[in-house]
Amino acid sequence: MTADIPLFRISWGREEITNAIDSITRGSFWANGPYIDEFEKRIEEFVGVSNAVVFNSGTTALVSALRSHGIGDGDEVIVPSFTFISTVNAVRIVGAEPVFADIERECYGLDPNSVSDCITPDTAAIVPVHYAGRPCRIRTLVDIAETHDLVLIEDAAESFGATVNGEKVGSFGDSAMFSFCQNKVAATGEGGAVVTDDDDLAAELRLLRSHGRASSDYFESQSSGEYRTLGNNFRLPDVVAAIGVAQLQRIDELIRGRRRVARRYRESLATLDAVEPMGEPADGRHVYQLFTVTLEPSVQRDALMGALDEQGVSSKIYFHPVHRSAYYRSTHEKPVDHLDVTEEIASRVVSLPIHPELTDEEIDHVVSSMETALTA
Repeated sequence: MTADIPLFRISWGREEITNAIDSITRGSFWANGPYIDEFEKRIEEFVGVSNAVVFNSGTTALVSALRSHGIGDGDEVIVPSFTFISTVNAVRIVGAEPVFADIERECYGLDPNSVSDCITPDTAAIVPVHYAGRPCRIRTLVDIAETHDLVLIEDAAESFGATVNGEKVGSFGDSAMFSFCQNKVAATGEGGAVVTDDDDLAAELRLLRSHGRASSDYFESQSSGEYRTLGNNFRLPDVVAAIGVAQLQRIDELIRGRRRVARRYRESLATLDAVEPMGEPADGRHVYQLFTVTLEPSVQRDALMGALDEQGVSSKIYFHPVHRSAYYRSTHEKPVDHLDVTEEIASRVVSLPIHPELTDEEIDHVVSSMETALTA
């Protein structure tokens, strides 16, 4: 049946509409207009970095980040398998080889010990994921990267606004990627960004984003500009950036809404012994792009999800391990027998509906539906 309570719903208001109309009715600069600069500036200020370069998706942003760091043929890049597949695909797209490290149980991010075990002379980078809105053990992973002279690119697609000791995720690595896909903390439909304090890296990212062209005034200039490198058309349209500006104007409100929903869930689920919600980090802030719970091994997950669906409650598995996908089963040759925690967690997690405007009544219906299914 169609879920009465969907997994997510985009939170939008009058400002998103006003900005989009302004961008459209300007009659030009749809591809490269003033909202691009404003969106990037707001990202820089929010994350606390010197440079933000926006892209048309988080995937193209991560591909460009890898390329700008010189990652390519012959390189190995350490990634989790417990992630959305684009984290790993980006590594393959630039010609490098993904190496899967295991995750740890507390935040479902890369296990530093497993990462250390995966390092070889061919290792060039680590791409840790901040899963579901919760920071991974990023400081320890940065220390490992620095010890071995490796690039560290944060995949913060799901964690815009998450913090560690007051510092935003995305500000720890050599660079970081954010996604603004429709189900993210700040949403523009599609979109992404790379942030960095390295000015030269940011300049390279801008080249890669727009055909390798040094000039940004192609559409309003008589000159075609100079093409300095092999680039792509990964530009974010101005009207999409206009929506992003409106989203960032109320980003604190959006995060508060998600945290309110998560708090209600945790309180309501406390009596269900078979369900363990992700906890709050002791040293940071979880922004709950997903509300993921881990089920006791005795729970039949598929049956539970089917029962929720019958009650109009959407649910989904985030994530199935990437190394078990059809493509990587047939092409990945590195060992995967060390991914014990990945295998276990991926077999037990399920994500419940969450968005900033989810009502207490809807949350209570989700929880009561789970309770009914678990006690049937």
